[in-house]
Amino acid sequence: MNRVRDDGAAAALGQAEPVGVCVFDPSPLLTVTIELNRADDEIHLHPGGQGFWIARMARRLSNDVRLVVGVGGEAGTLIVPLIREHGIDVAPTRVAGSNGAYVQDRRSGARDTIARTVAAPLTRHETDDLYGAALAAAVSSRVVVLAGPQPPDVVPDELYGRLTADLATLGTPVVADLSGAALTNALTGGVDVLKVSEEDMLRDGLLSGRGDVDRLRLMDDLHRGGASAVVLTRGDHPALAFAGNEIVQIVCPPLHAVDHRGAGDAMTAAIAVALSVGSPLIDALRLGAAAGAAAVTRRGLASGQADAVSALVPYIEIQPLRGAERRHAQRRG
Repeated sequence: MNRVRDDGAAAALGQAEPVGVCVFDPSPLLTVTIELNRADDEIHLHPGGQGFWIARMARRLSNDVRLVVGVGGEAGTLIVPLIREHGIDVAPTRVAGSNGAYVQDRRSGARDTIARTVAAPLTRHETDDLYGAALAAAVSSRVVVLAGPQPPDVVPDELYGRLTADLATLGTPVVADLSGAALTNALTGGVDVLKVSEEDMLRDGLLSGRGDVDRLRLMDDLHRGGASAVVLTRGDHPALAFAGNEIVQIVCPPLHAVDHRGAGDAMTAAIAVALSVGSPLIDALRLGAAAGAAAVTRRGLASGQADAVSALVPYIEIQPLRGAERRHAQRRG
């Protein structure tokens, strides 16, 4: 976390006091779910998408969360007020096309998707407007989180590289939870904390295997590519992190998992919240792991309760990865 910004100068110019966490999501989703409550069907409308799930978890841990989004069409009309119901400040950029949406039937206990639409790519002018909104929000935020585009072509890949470079110029710390071309481009501008998943890295061809040597090589490559710190989540296994020139593993208590999806988003949110209040990176990783552990005990992505997260923090162990120092030094040499 080497970036420094003069928030006092911003205040002197009449700008608002910074909010804690700003999340950038080019195109959130509208989700419609059909649930069974005893003998009756229930239909629920919710906002969705990685950016919203990160923002929701951050809001549960902090009072100051802003979500920068592109919205349009009937889905977009519903998404903004639904997000605001969660106490999240929304900075919407209006676009001509509609946001993506899906309908899931969960009456059987499984998630059966029965209909899905995807957002159309933003036009050049819409992309410029969204970019400007992101910069404006970043100026009044202590930490910015970059969520991935859905679908991947909704904004140009290079937008993420321009954004991280400009945020570095502004002195705004960046936490990124990305994969694919968005990740590659974001690294060109520099990222303070990068969270990636093992499955995504295997899919993208950046991780060649599941051995420790492969994982260390990946984290070293991502660090050399532009990430000051790297967190690699591995499903039920301890996450690994390159933090402060040290490789550590983050061990969580083995809680019974109801739904493992969204644990990574919860972790990203909590890391950003901790950094926004000036916590050291190791403490941010501990809070992030606690949020991820709490998330898997609930239905609903990245929806852990703040009390549960706080209660789990003392149970998180951060340990040096045995042999990692030697292998990391050999790799760098």
